[in-house]
Amino acid sequence: MAMGSFDSRRSQAPLAEINVVPLVDVMLVLLVIFIITAPLLTHAVKVDLPRAGSAPDAARADDIEFAIRENGALYWNGAPVTLDEAAKRFTAEAGRKPQPELHIRADRHAEYEAVAQVMSAAAKSGVARIGFVTEPPR
Repeated sequence: MAMGSFDSRRSQAPLAEINVVPLVDVMLVLLVIFIITAPLLTHAVKVDLPRAGSAPDAARADDIEFAIRENGALYWNGAPVTLDEAAKRFTAEAGRKPQPELHIRADRHAEYEAVAQVMSAAAKSGVARIGFVTEPPR
């Protein structure tokens, strides 16, 4: 800390240090205030809530298992279909309540174009929930 001197020959330069002691004092006071007031802010009203049980929603739609083989062959729940037939079925399934999920099982070596066409047909038909099925790593 720079101290002033009584030597009149030296010019009086302004003090260029930041005094952090008042800042620390203010922060400690604020910390104590917050420690005291924080428990007072958590005022919860004690309410005796009623007890009720419910069964899970049984209305669950069947999933659509859609497979795409390496050679481009398409299968709807194990039955072979064409892309046009699949698009018609997607339209019919999109109108059901609740709407079923589309699970796409594409072969590792299937062309991306076939997968994209199926996803596009499903999206155009209104199927909102589309997912991919994969195998976990060994």
